[in-house]
Amino acid sequence: MKKAIAYYRVSTDRQGQSGLGLEAQRAAVDRFVKQHGYQIIHEFTEIESGRKNNRPQLDLALRQCKKEKATLIIAKLDRLSRNLYFISGLIESGTEFKAVDMPDANKMMLQIHGVFAEYERDMISSRTKAALEAAKRRGKELGKNGKYVLSKQNKQEAKNFALQMKPIIEEIKSSGFKTYRSIMTELNNRKVPTSRNGQKWHYPTVYRLMQRLN
Repeated sequence: MKKAIAYYRVSTDRQGQSGLGLEAQRAAVDRFVKQHGYQIIHEFTEIESGRKNNRPQLDLALRQCKKEKATLIIAKLDRLSRNLYFISGLIESGTEFKAVDMPDANKMMLQIHGVFAEYERDMISSRTKAALEAAKRRGKELGKNGKYVLSKQNKQEAKNFALQMKPIIEEIKSSGFKTYRSIMTELNNRKVPTSRNGQKWHYPTVYRLMQRLN
């Protein structure tokens, strides 16, 4: 069997202690290795923010991959990083890795995914900053965890919107529109509002929506 090293990442100490998100990653990786003939010889778990590129457990995993001539396997590409420079550097390092959510992706596709992941991260950050500024103008005291609370709120709102869009997307796909670009065009033709009413659908917007639904 092909040798593999699994890398998992959760974003906070609380998630690391509770296993929140970790079990889902393990389940996804476990299914993947069984289907593709890999054997996991080591596992590494990082408790860190995706914004930071200094991750000792990932460094250990990559060194172990080179030593064992093994493939690094992750559940989702954004478990590695939402930083395009980091993803590109990893690709160029020559370490073979597989993302369960994009098992057949080539280098170009991985870089494009990294662009969108970084864009989404920046958009969430921008919306959080704008919400904080608006709250301050209203005289609302958010406390030291205000930014964290608003960030979580923005992410939850995005998830809720994706769930609302699910039946519309399924109906569009059943009508023969399968690619992200064709779905984008059809959404605009039907004048389906975005999460920010009045704006048109664009490729990155559809891409992020589909990633949440998947």
